[in-house]
Amino acid sequence: MRPRLLLAASLLLPVVAIAEDFAIDPVHTRVMVAVEHAGFSRALGTVSGSSGRVTFEEGWRNARVEVAIPLDRLDFGDADWNRAVQRLLDSARTPSARFVSDRVTPRDATHAEICGTLRLHGIDRPLCMEATLNALKRHPMPPFRRTLGVSATARLDRFDYGIDDWPGVIGRDVEIRIELEASRGIGAPRADLPPDEDTTK
Repeated sequence: MRPRLLLAASLLLPVVAIAEDFAIDPVHTRVMVAVEHAGFSRALGTVSGSSGRVTFEEGWRNARVEVAIPLDRLDFGDADWNRAVQRLLDSARTPSARFVSDRVTPRDATHAEICGTLRLHGIDRPLCMEATLNALKRHPMPPFRRTLGVSATARLDRFDYGIDDWPGVIGRDVEIRIELEASRGIGAPRADLPPDEDTTK
């Protein structure tokens, strides 16, 4: 009788979710930015190679993200345009952007608002993103790691970060789109920046 009682009691207990740590996949994580180009179009740039970690628990409880984005790898599809953007961003001095979340507000099971601090161009400002959980499951390809997939969008005013050159040619409003994959089993490195950019010190 005792095993049956224990089994019955266990079925009545709530299922306790456990927060999991994931390392951001630098190959399958990509960031896109879009900014107005002289009123004619929105120039699109993308960057891969981001690093960092994500803590996630189903229902978005205890969720946290810390990511470093190598802006010196930002690609607009043309060498001259890329060099101009790197001068605009002063990437020789601040080659990375860094986002650390401090609040996650669930909308529903698959959507949440993620707010935190973005350090860009050496300046810290609050930033909120709208995030969608795409998947949390075993990856179908070897080595079959448990993988998290999230899409997120945000907007910022580049002038807030001291990036205010060429106002008649490049718009102030910058749209950001992030496609993130992160996996367990490959460690969870910090989103480290060069020492002069590390706000944790």
